[in-house]
Amino acid sequence: MPKLRNILLLIVIGFGFWHFYGDTLRASGVPGVFGKMQTDFNSIKENPKINETIESLQSQVQDLFKISSQEEQLESKQKSVEKPKLKDPVDQTFSIHNIEIGHKRSEVEKKTGAPQRSTTNEYGVDWVAYHERYQNFLMVAYDENDRVAGLYTNQDLISSSIGVHYGTARETVLATQQDPLEYIRKGWVSYQLNSNDEYDLFLIGDQYVTIFYDQQENNTVTAILIINEELEQRKEQIYGEPSDELKEGFEYQLFDLTNAARVKNGLPTLDWDEDVKETARSHSTDMAENGYFNHTNLAGKSPFDRMSADNIKYQMAGENIAMGQFSSIFAHEGLMNSPGHRKNILQKDFEALGIGVGFNQERQPYFTENFLTP
Repeated sequence: MPKLRNILLLIVIGFGFWHFYGDTLRASGVPGVFGKMQTDFNSIKENPKINETIESLQSQVQDLFKISSQEEQLESKQKSVEKPKLKDPVDQTFSIHNIEIGHKRSEVEKKTGAPQRSTTNEYGVDWVAYHERYQNFLMVAYDENDRVAGLYTNQDLISSSIGVHYGTARETVLATQQDPLEYIRKGWVSYQLNSNDEYDLFLIGDQYVTIFYDQQENNTVTAILIINEELEQRKEQIYGEPSDELKEGFEYQLFDLTNAARVKNGLPTLDWDEDVKETARSHSTDMAENGYFNHTNLAGKSPFDRMSADNIKYQMAGENIAMGQFSSIFAHEGLMNSPGHRKNILQKDFEALGIGVGFNQERQPYFTENFLTP
């Protein structure tokens, strides 16, 4: 479509040129055309109304080319990537991208290609992200023997031996399983799960399977997290051990999850903005250290005040905040179930994103997402 528009524009310009200078070109050749154009140009300079008209046309043509360029970039970014042919798992209940817990890393990367990013997660290992321009997005955690110990996706890559897939209704999921867990035990402590029906956690064999639901789409399966029991039990408390590596890991993981959700909804991906990340991280740290949760900080500064104070220039901006979730995965799925936060995540006109994380004394993470269009 953009290319066709450009061709039509060139045709219009060509006809316009021939209309005004065709006779001169036939009579006097190229030198005559240049002479007449110079004379016309000098006449135009004397007429302010014509100048205004030309400036207006020039602006419209520039806007047309800008829109065309943006559409071409979006078309390039969203070029469809072939989805893998999903097969029901044979040995386990669930698989993602035809990958199961226990598979070798070499087997995984034959299917997915090279990883796009590796970042520390709450289990003390890495989430390794695989995707092609955020299509066919999944994250894999490996144990010390390079075998799959954790899997996650928020795209249509879910297979199961019980008829549960991406888009399955929650009622169907619950009908296939025993009651979901209400508590998860860590050592001698049991932690109650308060999911607000946004997800269900099941212990299936030696795997903890969390199935997330999209409450804005009729409570249907939107994502799945699978962690083997050994890896889950390595995490001594419900929250991971805070560190600079985990802080950065959560930030980049939430960024990737956001882009994967945007691509799933037919939107362009966002660029990482390092400067606004610092603004976001400062707000998360402030909330964590001072025990509040609000877009307006204790000094009365709004997100836009904070961005302006940090010399962040923008045409439009927005902010999401979350706190207390176990990880970026739980934070993202919760934000997607909140209409206002979801609107920011799926705002088509945003172009960049910076995410900052802070931890309080109870290990709880605070998340701030600052969206903007420069």
